[in-house]
Amino acid sequence: MKTNQIEQVKLYQESGFAEILEEVKQLIISDFAREAFMERRPATDLATAEKRLTETAEAMNLLGSGQHVPFMGMANIRRLTEKINRGLLLEPEELTEYGDFLRSFRLIGKLFEKNQYQTPVLYRYTRGLGDFHEITAEIEACINGHRLSDDSSRELRKIRGRIRTLEQDLQQSLDKFIKNPSVAKYLQDRLVIVKEERYTLPVKTEFQSRIKGNLIDRSSKGTTVFIEPLGVAKLNDRLIMAKAEETAEVYQILAGLTGMIAEKLEEIGYSREILGELDIIFARGKYSRRINGQPLTVNDQENLIFDGITHPLLGSAAVPLNLSLGSSARGLVITGPNAGGKTVVLKTVALVCLMATSGLFPHHQGQTTVPVFKNIEIDIGDQQNLSNALSTFSGHMENLSRILQVSQRNSLVLVDEIGSGTEPKEGAALGIAVMEALYQQGALVIATTHYGEIKDYALAHEDFKTAAMAFDSETLTPKYQLLMDQVGASNAFWIAEEKGLSNTVLQQAMAYLQGQPPEHKAKEFKRKSNTAKLSQNSSDTMVTYGMGDRVRYTETGAVGLFYQKISDSDAEVFLNDEMQQLPLRRLRLEMAASQLYPQDYDLSTLFTDFHERKFQRDIQRGSKKAQKLLRKQAQARRQKADNKD
Repeated sequence: MKTNQIEQVKLYQESGFAEILEEVKQLIISDFAREAFMERRPATDLATAEKRLTETAEAMNLLGSGQHVPFMGMANIRRLTEKINRGLLLEPEELTEYGDFLRSFRLIGKLFEKNQYQTPVLYRYTRGLGDFHEITAEIEACINGHRLSDDSSRELRKIRGRIRTLEQDLQQSLDKFIKNPSVAKYLQDRLVIVKEERYTLPVKTEFQSRIKGNLIDRSSKGTTVFIEPLGVAKLNDRLIMAKAEETAEVYQILAGLTGMIAEKLEEIGYSREILGELDIIFARGKYSRRINGQPLTVNDQENLIFDGITHPLLGSAAVPLNLSLGSSARGLVITGPNAGGKTVVLKTVALVCLMATSGLFPHHQGQTTVPVFKNIEIDIGDQQNLSNALSTFSGHMENLSRILQVSQRNSLVLVDEIGSGTEPKEGAALGIAVMEALYQQGALVIATTHYGEIKDYALAHEDFKTAAMAFDSETLTPKYQLLMDQVGASNAFWIAEEKGLSNTVLQQAMAYLQGQPPEHKAKEFKRKSNTAKLSQNSSDTMVTYGMGDRVRYTETGAVGLFYQKISDSDAEVFLNDEMQQLPLRRLRLEMAASQLYPQDYDLSTLFTDFHERKFQRDIQRGSKKAQKLLRKQAQARRQKADNKD
């Protein structure tokens, strides 16, 4: 893929235009029109852009009046045409589909003739549609549903009449066998079954010698043989011959119908191109109506005005965008908080410019006009690439270097967080230099930034404007609204407070911002001592564990909680979600309970749930020990009750 194609794909994806194209594509009926649409590029000249918008407006008007274009037979027309070009015959149902396609030319022509004053441009298109009524009339006369009708030719009518007679004779002859008691008892079913184009009787295998005739086939299980009685063999032969004649005659008729289309393929191709264009235009109209799009204008004066533009992919969450550039200034610097919508503004500008020059209407308040740019360049998002070890800053610089090489008059350049990703002063200086170079080359520039130096540059430059993203200081939330001719703050302190940063840290940061130097002295941090108790037992040093201590089982490395010592050598430890009996010498203290829990914490609650669950499981599986304990508890309750009495 060439560099310009790669950049185009990137532009489409980052702006959201690729998603728009996919939605429009789904509204196109024919495969050849879908392919043509996806290969089409936004217009780079005023005449083409205006023509596309006019076409879409006319399609929307026709759809708005409740009328629909009778596109018929278009879904598979390219495949059928390719089949004809390869010298293959169309089957009856394929001919019907092709006939519908050809018949739609006249219907579409009549529709636009009736609406020529409402859709003058589209009407001129349809005047070029061919008239192929002779072909369609012949297809309609010859094909009934999915097969050729008997009246397709005199010879076919005679052959099929003979076939029906032979089939009746065969059925009657075999019915005599079925109704004959001496024969019926040998049959698996009293049916006539066609096997290998021959009429047969299903005979039980053990009686196959009782019926004289030709064995045609056997069942898969071997319990039935299919026999053609001697009396019907000649009739079967005559029927097979008649069907072969029918096949030959059908072939001739289908060849004739396919040949009629083949002779006119070049003329049909011209009409197909017109229908494909109409298919694309009406898909644009349907999509524009779906998003409540309104007509806009395009210009070659580099005049960009957004009048309440709504981003089509954001739905009801979209905030209308008002913006102007070109006539009063050629550069715009947008400031404001993170997550305040600056990047969305850049994407919306790119998206609407691409939509307008592709013949698509966004939703707006009615006074929007868009320049026809030769190229739109965008630098949005993190350019970090692990495969070639580019840092974020390096990626931005590489992209900006390419943009500077291709930008010229009638170019639109959109840069997000210009100069970011490096030391602020150096980044700001580079950002200003890049914007100045783009300006000198004649490009329209829109950039977002947090750098004060870049804001000051825009304020001082005679041909630059500033804009800010609105921010609600009371609720500490962005409004996602662009305010022209204003300078916004990054609102870092407000956002930090909203996200829970402590007042102590915020106050200290404010002091640093006002010039107070930070503390540089080292602080001494005392290490905590291990509170585990040691006791001497013979010559070995043993750790005395307490309930709730965190211990590690050295055999597996698993960490658990110490419960109790059950002998001089073993202990119960809650490990891997269950209570286990482990040797004391295989345990190692990780942290004492006194360091893990508050001073008055009831450590027994750490294990209560486990014992309760274990006891219930023991009862369910019939443990004698658990049942004995249960009886003991019941006896204790009775004694307690007796004592009260």
